[in-house]
Amino acid sequence: MRKITAAVLAVFLVLCGAAPATAAIGRRVVVYYQTTHQNGSYISPLGLTDHDAGVTDVIVGAVHLNDGGTMTLNDDPPSDAKFTQMWADLATMQSKGVHALAFVGGAAKGSFQRLEQDFDTYYPLLRNLIRDHSLSGIDLDVEEQMSNDALNRVIDALRGDFGPDFLITLAPVATELSGGGGLSGLDYDRLYRERGDQISWFNTQFYCGWGSLADTSGYDQIINHGVVPASKVVAGTVTNPANCNGYVDMPTLKNTVGSLVQKYSDFGGIDGWEYFNSLPGDTAAPWEWAQQIAPTVKG
Repeated sequence: MRKITAAVLAVFLVLCGAAPATAAIGRRVVVYYQTTHQNGSYISPLGLTDHDAGVTDVIVGAVHLNDGGTMTLNDDPPSDAKFTQMWADLATMQSKGVHALAFVGGAAKGSFQRLEQDFDTYYPLLRNLIRDHSLSGIDLDVEEQMSNDALNRVIDALRGDFGPDFLITLAPVATELSGGGGLSGLDYDRLYRERGDQISWFNTQFYCGWGSLADTSGYDQIINHGVVPASKVVAGTVTNPANCNGYVDMPTLKNTVGSLVQKYSDFGGIDGWEYFNSLPGDTAAPWEWAQQIAPTVKG
């Protein structure tokens, strides 16, 4: 009876235009797309849709907020001519039903400190980027000290500016969702209690020493912690051992994901860091990673 009621409610909300983006719909196959150029040549993400790889979301970055009230995408302004084709390709993917998000922060520190210390200068830069490129959402990759109150302010502003269908995701390391520490200093239990209904899902880092998808144990610890539900825990892995330690080969990854699908009917999905050299296809066919894991994710 509960499932029927939930389904009827979901249909009602869609018909009323009130379906919240805060709940991940179905299982996601997310690809991070940071290396947009290599040796001066542009790397298009269109292979993911041209080859029907099953990807649901592409997250481009890294967006950095810099001293002097400036913003860059990796090393250049997002408006630089080198990105013109990339923005066009992401829009094409959106027209085919794939969400395009940008991620802020990551390993290069400073963006979130600037948002905390000078919100009125730096938040409008993010808002304008989202508007200029009609992005589906934003991924807040906080890998530096930030207070919960400051992050709540960013989330509230994004939700207020872009409405219920806008995707707001975060990228904690796995231990931050199972009650331990991590890279941000944030209290993720508190964050979920205060803003969980506004967070679409977590692109959770099970790599670089913070966890592993060689088996289900790290994911299980998060669910057993009892705060964040499986529907909002997207399991992140590296797609090539060159990208960070913790690479899991495709047969092992399929086994782990298959087990997670069996354990958790609301399993949130998987994300891969990062696109351009994803194995098994490597740089010649990077879409093959998503193409091979997507059927296992979707069951």
